[in-house]
Amino acid sequence: MSHDVGEPVATGTGGTGEGADEGPGGGAGDGPGFGARFVAAVMVGSMLNPVNSTMISTALVPIGRHFGTGAAATVWLVAGLYLASAVAQPALGRVADRLGARRVYATGLILVGLSGVAGLLADSLGQLIAVRVLTGVGTSAAYPAAMAMIRARAAGAAGRAPGGALGALTVAALGSAAVGPALGGLLTGLLGWRAVFAVNIPLAVAGLLMALAWLPADGPRDADGEREGLWTALDPPGVLLFAAALLPAMFFLTGLDGRPDWPLLAVAAAAGAALAVRERRARRPFIDLRMLAANRPLVRTYARYGASYLVIYCVLYGFTQWLEEERGYSSSVTGVLLLPMCAVAAVSSWAGSRRGTVRGPLLAGTAAMVAAAAALAVTGPSTPVAVLVLIGAVFGLPNGLNSVANQTALYSQTPPAHTGTAAGLFRTAQYVGAVASTSLIGLVYGERATTGGLHTAATVLCGLGVLLLLATVLDRGLPGGDGGGARSGGGR
Repeated sequence: MSHDVGEPVATGTGGTGEGADEGPGGGAGDGPGFGARFVAAVMVGSMLNPVNSTMISTALVPIGRHFGTGAAATVWLVAGLYLASAVAQPALGRVADRLGARRVYATGLILVGLSGVAGLLADSLGQLIAVRVLTGVGTSAAYPAAMAMIRARAAGAAGRAPGGALGALTVAALGSAAVGPALGGLLTGLLGWRAVFAVNIPLAVAGLLMALAWLPADGPRDADGEREGLWTALDPPGVLLFAAALLPAMFFLTGLDGRPDWPLLAVAAAAGAALAVRERRARRPFIDLRMLAANRPLVRTYARYGASYLVIYCVLYGFTQWLEEERGYSSSVTGVLLLPMCAVAAVSSWAGSRRGTVRGPLLAGTAAMVAAAAALAVTGPSTPVAVLVLIGAVFGLPNGLNSVANQTALYSQTPPAHTGTAAGLFRTAQYVGAVASTSLIGLVYGERATTGGLHTAATVLCGLGVLLLLATVLDRGLPGGDGGGARSGGGR
């Protein structure tokens, strides 16, 4: 990322492309370049990471039974994808910024298809975890590349964020994440848990065909980019040091349910210090620390987004496992019970994207988060099914509103020339929160989901929600009324 916020976008995707479906009536409502085909193409790839992150939730118990393991082991199917995605999202965003967004987008879809094939062949839990890592890398390409293409095509839109296109990404991500448990439960119930992996094959093929037909080809790199060479452009040492700092920290988080591995934290700190030294000296740093230091609103957006997803994913996985193990519901029934959460998340994210505001949706979503977490704290084996469904539906509000509002803030606060990298870091914050959620689940549940464990998690989540609510109220750096300006690198 760069602190030179006036730089032009370097993706080379800003021109009109084949099949862009431009002009009025295209369906996106954002002006030239954002027609229905362009929006549909970027949506398909962008939904693959979220749907894979949640689709596995209703298959964890059947997979554990198949391999003779408990929740503490199968949680690595969740953590493996998040660990891979946390590093791959900003790294692939960097590649998209420098070498071309459509190339990165298409390559990721190919990897997703291969991971679907590998999931059909895996015959141990370890191999299945490796498949999830591959899935995480492949699906990580789409979102930062899509954001880079949207930013490039919005360059001539009078400085306004393309709310319809951004909203479409959010709806695709949230809708697919929300429908993931229901889809996973249906596939597992009808075809077995391997179908949760195999479904990536047709999805990846469809996405690749749409990308090749409807997304604009990558243009030539700019003059500066041609002169600097790949090593400078991509900053591989910065990427490796970022991974060396992030992965041990996340492994430390995943091990909190046992005996904390403090040496991992020391390794993460040492690698972080080396990263800081390297990036301050790099000509084109992978992580522009000077920009982040000067752009505190963006840093707060990352922190707020990660904390929100700690709560959201803890509910998604913890509530799901409790419904299956304590209440005795099948994967299919559990998926159906979570459908209202899916619907509320999708509708609220669409409504939030239409308004284009930040503070209001954040306050409403976080207040709903606190209320729903408080309700979980008094939920038990005899709670009526209708109440369980209602609690899930209320949790759909923070899932939708907080996501779209934080994405709008990200777009407003990000330096335009490095949208891909910044969008990748945005998702990294999400995955750090997600991995922290798996640690909390492991701490409160152990080998089996219990009502006592659910109540403990709900109490923690309620307290975190209150802190998030206060932080949002006090944050003066949130974008103003429309939240959609393309101006970035905002003040402190």
